[in-house]
Amino acid sequence: MYQGTSAVSQDAKGRILIPARHRDALLLQSEGRITLTRSIDGCLLLYPRPVWEEQRQKIVAWPFNLRHMRRLLLGSALDVEMDSTGRILISPELRKAAELKREVLLLGMGSHFEIWDADKHAESEKEALATSIHDGLHDFSF
Repeated sequence: MYQGTSAVSQDAKGRILIPARHRDALLLQSEGRITLTRSIDGCLLLYPRPVWEEQRQKIVAWPFNLRHMRRLLLGSALDVEMDSTGRILISPELRKAAELKREVLLLGMGSHFEIWDADKHAESEKEALATSIHDGLHDFSF
């Protein structure tokens, strides 16, 4: 399970370094093979390849009325591999779609990661916290 937030910098070529605390787990789980795709939330999703392959099978089976979501997720999916130093290259198309600048956040979401532009994430989080708590959380205690 991946969790926590890591601040990383994107270099001029669009590469980010996977933090050491996640790198070893990704190497063990997927031999460094990763799939990146877009999210409806405006960030990117990073899946270890075996997890993505399971998700992809579910997405392919979605009904016709979800074709736009299928197009977003499958149409922008890109297979990448970590290099020997633990970096991954994010394509220009995906960087543009997520509006990634230099400062990037890698958020562990259990089975996968979200990749956010740091400023965009701060604004999104601020908006989310300003809205009322979702009914599904009323029984959850912190």
